[in-house]
Amino acid sequence: MNLNHEEVVKELLEAGVHFGHLTRKWNPAMAPYIFMERNGIHIIDLYKSVQKLEQAGEALKKLVSGGKKILFVATKKQAKEAVTALATELNMPYITERWPGGMLTNFVTIRKAVKKMANIDRMKADGTFDTLSKRERLQVERLRAKLEKNLGSIAEMTRLPAALFVVDINREHIAVSEAHKLNIPVFAIVDTNTNPYEVDFPIPGNDDSSKSIAKILEYIRTYMLEGLNERKSDKDKGATEKVAKKASKMAVSDED
Repeated sequence: MNLNHEEVVKELLEAGVHFGHLTRKWNPAMAPYIFMERNGIHIIDLYKSVQKLEQAGEALKKLVSGGKKILFVATKKQAKEAVTALATELNMPYITERWPGGMLTNFVTIRKAVKKMANIDRMKADGTFDTLSKRERLQVERLRAKLEKNLGSIAEMTRLPAALFVVDINREHIAVSEAHKLNIPVFAIVDTNTNPYEVDFPIPGNDDSSKSIAKILEYIRTYMLEGLNERKSDKDKGATEKVAKKASKMAVSDED
């Protein structure tokens, strides 16, 4: 996917992606991505944002075309809705509530908690739940609700993700740190108060505005959909070739 840089810059500008933080709150590591200062606020160089968006998009496209899962992490209110909608559409895991400590570094324990949630659902399905006392049912319901809130969005994630996509790496520093320990690459929107060198694929942009976040995710969605479609196409092609090969073998067998 080749982006028209001029058009994308215009769209990012309209979405306010260029607005950084107050100059006194800046992280000097973001200097290469800052265009200027205006009224005490740093303005992000959107041409560099587009370049980084392209790099990140192509890398994500490659991962998902290979069947990999990307874990989206965004617990700030401005990002929750857009991230939930995107991850759900792409069938990717996501965390939009509090980050569960050890989510990556202690994944076995997290999986046990997810299984506990599945066991409760099984109890309800087979009638075991109805045999419990009223107090026990209430306790189980509360536990199920708590697990669903914190882990429901990763219930289908049976193995560690191939990468993380993070909104606000300062807020999600624990998630970023855990990813580093396991050599899991991190994609992220980086504002002027962050250190872009803490992630593998930084996308300079305003991470405090829901409009800005949604616009960046819109492009990420396009890249990832391309990757998913490529994977589907390859699968369909493989299935067709398999059927053709089987038919060919049957034809040879009939001739014998």
